[in-house]
Amino acid sequence: MYLKYEDWTDIVCREYLLDFVKCGGAAVKFVVPMEEIEEERVLAPLRQCAEKEGYLFVKVNANSTKIHMIDKLFHEVARQIHWDELAHSFVKKIFLKNGYELPPRREDFDLEHIAAINKREEKFLRRELRSWLEKEIFHDFEMSQEFRIAMIRLCIDQLDPTNPSSFLSNAVKEWLRGELRLISTLKEALIFQKIARHNARHMLFSLSHWLRINGKSGLVVMLDIRRYLVATRSKNPDDGFFYSIPALLDAYEVLRQFIDGTDEMEGMLFIVLASRDFLTDDKRGLNRYEALKLRIWDEVRDRRRQNPLASLVRLSTN
Repeated sequence: MYLKYEDWTDIVCREYLLDFVKCGGAAVKFVVPMEEIEEERVLAPLRQCAEKEGYLFVKVNANSTKIHMIDKLFHEVARQIHWDELAHSFVKKIFLKNGYELPPRREDFDLEHIAAINKREEKFLRRELRSWLEKEIFHDFEMSQEFRIAMIRLCIDQLDPTNPSSFLSNAVKEWLRGELRLISTLKEALIFQKIARHNARHMLFSLSHWLRINGKSGLVVMLDIRRYLVATRSKNPDDGFFYSIPALLDAYEVLRQFIDGTDEMEGMLFIVLASRDFLTDDKRGLNRYEALKLRIWDEVRDRRRQNPLASLVRLSTN
């Protein structure tokens, strides 16, 4: 009655990555292997398919990231993003859109060379660029305000790497990754608060939109929550975090909010990898949190055949 890994991966690629999510949809899928497996058995084919179809694929493991804290989850995703590449792609696109000729070499991609090639005065071109960024980014209300301000700063610094205020670009990336010590560093960039539980979800949704306007199909996030289901604290620190029951319930609430927020997401697919205890353990499993169970459990299920498009799928090698 269980699906094979290969069959399920093919269905996710065909029904979601090639069509639904690429067109702007969003989904949250729970995967429960019914026997012990190597993580790569599930991860590798999904990553290959996602990257082939133009998605950004990121993996977040509860061993090293506290998924029940949404801000920590966002910071881990942000560490896997090439922010300068995305900003460079956007600035390049906006110049081409306005009919400008660009230098062929990346090292010559700055306002001085672009102004010279197009016979423009640099200071007027700089002013024009800021008006483009205001129109294309700041007025794009699919992204949160702080995210828009951060992306404008990164875009400006792609064209002026020697600018005295370019240190703000590094500070913005540290802010996105959760590594910035003093938020006052970003006062000049008009960012006044750290990414925390109250705004991290909107930042994640903004990131997916930012990826799509930069030519990506969307964002695929693999969340490995198996560590939350471990009931005994390990003496080996290399095994990662140990989670209490309150932390586990917080993690389930974060996942529940992602499910309820799919209408707000754009081009996002969450794959949640859990162990068999997720289905059977009454203390730490799905039965512990009714709000999540009601959203993913099959009320009507064929005993001999599984629905491959269900929110919760059980996988087997046989």
